[in-house]
Amino acid sequence: MSVITDNLNIGSIEALITPGQLKSELPLEGAALESVQLARNTIFSILDRTDPRLFVVVGPCSIHDTEAAIDYAKRLKELADKVQDTLYIVMRVYFEKPRTSIGWKGLINDPYLDDSFKIEDGLRKGRKLLLDIVELGLPTSTEALDPISPQYMQDVIAWSAIGARTTESQTHREMSSGLSSAVGFKNGTDGGLTVAVNAMQSVSSPHRFLGINSDGQVSVVTTKGNTYAHVVLRGGGKGPNYDTLHVAQCEKALLDGGVSSNIMIDCSHANSSRDPDVQPLVLKDISHQILEGNESIIGVMLESNLNHGNQSIPTDLSELKYGVSVTDACMDWQTTEQAILGMAEKLKDILPAR
Repeated sequence: MSVITDNLNIGSIEALITPGQLKSELPLEGAALESVQLARNTIFSILDRTDPRLFVVVGPCSIHDTEAAIDYAKRLKELADKVQDTLYIVMRVYFEKPRTSIGWKGLINDPYLDDSFKIEDGLRKGRKLLLDIVELGLPTSTEALDPISPQYMQDVIAWSAIGARTTESQTHREMSSGLSSAVGFKNGTDGGLTVAVNAMQSVSSPHRFLGINSDGQVSVVTTKGNTYAHVVLRGGGKGPNYDTLHVAQCEKALLDGGVSSNIMIDCSHANSSRDPDVQPLVLKDISHQILEGNESIIGVMLESNLNHGNQSIPTDLSELKYGVSVTDACMDWQTTEQAILGMAEKLKDILPAR
């Protein structure tokens, strides 16, 4: 009788479409390709301080309905055109959700919201949506959570985030060192800055690690290092950290760590005590800091959807409310538009001189 010692807790293993096959099926080309290249270069220029604008990452906490996402994207593109002289708008298109315990893991993992976990369908739906959005001329961003999925999606992404739960992860630091986009590292869930500073030090260096190539073959990946890493303040267990004092403390920590002094502020999460109605107030405080002379804040993040609040995923999916988040609560479109237009109006004269 043979003894088996591996895969004892594995129910099944299913081969997926390879990154190369998916990109061939849904190629990035033409105007969409030019849109991604322009978006990345614009964000690089903002981080290099050769473009005085702020970049604003705004959109749903997570994408669960691609039709609603396109509806949102079309509205956001119109708004982006209105404020383009002052603010550079990037849409949040988050497909993977880190869970504190259990819960829906996002469009890629469970695209039908029914625990069927049709991941190959999720990869197709996600990539198709990204292509549709960039074809509108609107940049996209996402959270780089699974170390494999960037091979399927990263070529369409203008900016990436590493979440508070994964900033300390060696796997995510190594992965980020090879991302083609700029990457923002959030402070730890406790609000501490040390893990983010350490991550930025790590990500700027070359790394070697196990990954996959475009044919899906397990490979040794050697990266060059990512020079466009920066910190994202999102608050923590002790409360918000977007105010003048916390920003000054962050500036000192970045200086002491010898890393980029660029600071992005997430107006949601702990900075708004997870109340979407507080986000516009945080945005006003950030605008005031810049008006008072702050030079380190280069971007902001907002959680926004077509409609206010959030909802649980019902057993009967026909009961889902259109344009309402199924993860964190978001502010509605009207509030989003007013907040961004207000920020642009306040900062339109001071940013060029900053």
